Amino acid sequence: MQQDQPNTGEYNGGGRRDSRRRAAAVAKRNRRRRVLKWTAGTGALVMVAGCGGAYYLYQHFNDNLTSVKVQLGDEAERPKAAGDALNVLVIGTDSRAGLGREYGDEGSTGHADTTLLFHIAKDRSNATVISIPRDLMVPIPECRTDKGTKIPGSARDMFNTSLGQAGRDAGCTWKTVEKMTGIRVDHFVQVDFEAVKTLSTAVGGVEVCAGKDIDDKDSHLKMSKGRHVVQGEEALAFVRTRHAVGFGGDLTRIPLQQQFISSMIRKIKSDDTLTSPSKLYRLADAATKALTVDSGIGSVDKLKDLALDISKVDTKNITFTTVPVLDDPKDQDRLILKQPDAGQVFSMVAGDRSLTETAAPAPETTTPAPAAPSATTPAVDTKDVPVTVRNGSGTRGQSGPTVDRLKAKGFARATVGSDAPPAASTTVSHPAGQEAEAAALAAALGLPADAVRPNPKAGPKDPLLLVLGKDVLAAPSQPPTGAPKDLQRVQADDVDVCAK
Repeated sequence: MQQDQPNTGEYNGGGRRDSRRRAAAVAKRNRRRRVLKWTAGTGALVMVAGCGGAYYLYQHFNDNLTSVKVQLGDEAERPKAAGDALNVLVIGTDSRAGLGREYGDEGSTGHADTTLLFHIAKDRSNATVISIPRDLMVPIPECRTDKGTKIPGSARDMFNTSLGQAGRDAGCTWKTVEKMTGIRVDHFVQVDFEAVKTLSTAVGGVEVCAGKDIDDKDSHLKMSKGRHVVQGEEALAFVRTRHAVGFGGDLTRIPLQQQFISSMIRKIKSDDTLTSPSKLYRLADAATKALTVDSGIGSVDKLKDLALDISKVDTKNITFTTVPVLDDPKDQDRLILKQPDAGQVFSMVAGDRSLTETAAPAPETTTPAPAAPSATTPAVDTKDVPVTVRNGSGTRGQSGPTVDRLKAKGFARATVGSDAPPAASTTVSHPAGQEAEAAALAAALGLPADAVRPNPKAGPKDPLLLVLGKDVLAAPSQPPTGAPKDLQRVQADDVDVCAK
């Protein structure tokens, strides 16, 4: 009789099933970690620009995106590349499309109503977010739309008309920001009113604080003093309100928007959001539908890579600020850049210097420019010294950044002149009687004493003439190490900020 054999099949089959179950569980956990990591990475960008997604719905989210191919013109005229740092232009438009007359003229063209330049340090230790007021008077350069339509520039116009006016698209705003700041922009993201409503709702509301009772009939915000969780219509009303807080202008509204965005950063990075599959889906779906981007990041994969970079920045090291401005002497309802403060902020960002005092990255080691002899450089009140900068370096686009540097150093009347014939060395020439002013200008740029020379053809009221030579390309300047005094700031981890 055949001897009974142990029934090992049941045992081995169960072992295989257990192994498969364990493997499936591990794979599921790994997938979940990847999704959470991915969405956590998108979080920092979602709350300022609305980007997101998840692997298992890749195509769905990819189809939600709208991208634009920007036309930026001559590469030589653009600021130098930021290297491993990232500069993302975030544009919030005031388009009323589809929102009805509750928000004004629903057929109005969307302008650059809220604009932020989001700088992420090359070591990802910190980020600086600069708010640009919509009423700021700036030169708007000639630009082309993504369809190739040429739109003339304007010597002086409101910043918000860089988008929408005369058919300008986000590429025109991009060029305007680069020309104004000397900072190279890598990408842009654009959202509208509807995005504020859908994103705030997707995360289950955003906590904000009112330092007093607010009743703004224009924005439709009615809020008692204290903390509130807002979403949808109320969230939109909060970021739009300005007449019932502060001095009632756009500069009052900007800190409210910074407070709202900071709070949304914290909400998206919280476990309450990252561990909720339903919130993650709603957030990613709403964000990608709300977003228009440049073609360089026109896919979920590319947005993911960008967002993962941004997510490396600790919330406490994200600093919001507003570009320093003054009332426009020609129109009290408009603004102009406050110099040299604005130039100082732009130079810090272009030089990858942090505005977060607790986490400033170590400065990059570079070869210092030759120093002018300080003992022979007299004190000069530079703000009233006129300077004309002419580019003789042979490389286009050097005069504008040099003017910004000079304004940051106190030469408020520095202006760009016509190009000069090619020159090997940078020189400063001056009218009779302006030897001290010329020496101060040379010292500000780190030029040697023999770079200064008299200009016998100049009249007594003519400006100093700075001619940039080829040597200017080989001696990059050091950015400022500190921010201007009394610079407006909001830290993204500050939970005590309230609208007043």
